[in-house]
Amino acid sequence: MIVLWIVLAVVVLAAVVVLLRRRSSRHRRVVVVPERAAMPDVLVTAVAPRPEIDDSPGLDRRLASSRSIFDRVRSITSVGALSSDQLDVVEEVLLRSDVGVTTTNALLEQLRASGAPDGVASAIRAALLGSLGADRSVRTHADEGRVPVWLFVGVNGVGKTTTIGKLAWSETQNGKSVVLAAGDTFRAAASDQLQLWADRSGADIVRAGEGADPGSVIHDALGRAQAKGADLVLADTAGRRANSTNLLDELAKIRRVADRAPGQVVETFMVLDATTGQNALSQAQEFLAAADVTGIVLTKLDGTARGGIVVAIERELGIPVKFVGVGERAKDLVVFEPVAFVDSLLSA
Repeated sequence: MIVLWIVLAVVVLAAVVVLLRRRSSRHRRVVVVPERAAMPDVLVTAVAPRPEIDDSPGLDRRLASSRSIFDRVRSITSVGALSSDQLDVVEEVLLRSDVGVTTTNALLEQLRASGAPDGVASAIRAALLGSLGADRSVRTHADEGRVPVWLFVGVNGVGKTTTIGKLAWSETQNGKSVVLAAGDTFRAAASDQLQLWADRSGADIVRAGEGADPGSVIHDALGRAQAKGADLVLADTAGRRANSTNLLDELAKIRRVADRAPGQVVETFMVLDATTGQNALSQAQEFLAAADVTGIVLTKLDGTARGGIVVAIERELGIPVKFVGVGERAKDLVVFEPVAFVDSLLSA
């Protein structure tokens, strides 16, 4: 009996639900969707080129530390003759920026004699540019049948191997075929570091085990470059203490190997760390005779307030600065441009 009542209740409940749904459907509004307009045959007639975003800060921002040293000079608005206090300011700024005693004294004598008719900053700008008039051309071609070689020298820690890697990246970006010679066989990580740059830049590399003869590595690299028709060989060298007689003798030997057919050394770059200031000069002097340096690569220029060392190097060594490092990225190793450099320090 109970089961019968349950079945009857379920039937009644189902009937009620059906009646409610029918009543709801009678009062439901019908929504009429308008017809969609026809789409045009062509949506875009021309694609605008994607704008190039240059995320590189200007040179004045990259050299902010060096630029800050010259704030006091830029603040001198006087023209004509300068007071002794103003000359003292100029002297202090130039020496603190590592322009060097010789250049500083010459500029002070000029200011005492002629004053600053167009302003102090303008007078200093002209003097600095006058000290940076060297030829900065970089040779990339050797005699017919020879392979051009860039040889790199410098003490450990100045960024020599990184510099080689960045230049390899730059040259391959310009379409050149590059072979790297891992000639610093005395530092365990040097070959591995150069291998990473070779992989990144697409350059070929010749390397040997730790302690191998550097001259043989460079000789093998020249042979490979000649066989492959490569455009350029970049050769690393050991970077132990510059005043080590054995090291300097080794550098002279490596240069002779690199300059022997099929190779020809067209540039020898001395890599210096700008943050060491005047110490960089003493390092360079140790290498000059052994390596016959033709150009300076000054690294970490963005990380120092001693940017004036560029002037001191060129005036005292007579060797042009050809590349400078102004950042960590591969493209932050750039050709040195004196006008842009001096303006970054002295422009308003």
